[in-house]
Amino acid sequence: MGRASEENVRSPEEIAIRNINHHSHDTESDWQKKERKMDMLKFRPLTADDVEVRISTVKKNGVQLLLYKDARVDQNVLDESVGVENWQKKYEMIGGNLFCSVGILVDRGAGIKEWIWKQDVGVESYAEKEKGQASDAFKRACFCLGIGRELYTAPFIWISADKVEIKDAGKDTYKCYERFAVRSMTVSDGRITALSVINSKGIEVFSYGKRTSQSAIQEPTQVYEQKPMLVTEAEIKILEAELARTGVAKQVICNAYHVNDLSEFTLGQYNSCKKRLAATKSKEE
Repeated sequence: MGRASEENVRSPEEIAIRNINHHSHDTESDWQKKERKMDMLKFRPLTADDVEVRISTVKKNGVQLLLYKDARVDQNVLDESVGVENWQKKYEMIGGNLFCSVGILVDRGAGIKEWIWKQDVGVESYAEKEKGQASDAFKRACFCLGIGRELYTAPFIWISADKVEIKDAGKDTYKCYERFAVRSMTVSDGRITALSVINSKGIEVFSYGKRTSQSAIQEPTQVYEQKPMLVTEAEIKILEAELARTGVAKQVICNAYHVNDLSEFTLGQYNSCKKRLAATKSKEE
């Protein structure tokens, strides 16, 4: 490969600042415009389907909930925003801790492209130690890029005991086994301005901010009786119809969402899968 070709795409190991003399023919304003290209890269706000809910604290008088995103959401946003070929990730151990670096290929103009990197460290999970640490490091690095940063602006979510089932586990400890999901969420200027959370029966247990007219009419119409926040038979049939239309194998979808069968889909996974299948062309096309 010639020198000119090598300089068109810089390798991940060569995250270097170009010599300013190379740009002596540019005016200062032209160069500043090129440097702002990375700043202009804005990732879409997360939607209700992207966000999961978990219980953070359980007390006698209620529970505190937290919003979070999983690694698949970050991957989808990166694919949508920059293209699957224009981002990558790598891991390295530093001081005994696992760090993840996420790189984005940025066009600097004049045929020059450069990898821009963001890095953060992961925290071990209680389940799969190494996998959990790698996933957490990746998600944190994506936060550094700005993906899902609006989650840091989430309101304090407290569900009082009259809206949730709390069990006394003895020794002043309490348990809650209910599941929750985000029904609607509005993000404006990088901040969560409206939020609605429902329980496993589809009943709203938390509301914040002013909803849009569309989210205001999304009243719960179903009761999920089989398993907390799992899909109903009707929703499974909708997915099966979409699979038949697109020609996508059911096992491919199950593997993608790490389940054994469509009946194990959570409400969030169902909404995500339905959205992706709807954007897929029919097999006859």
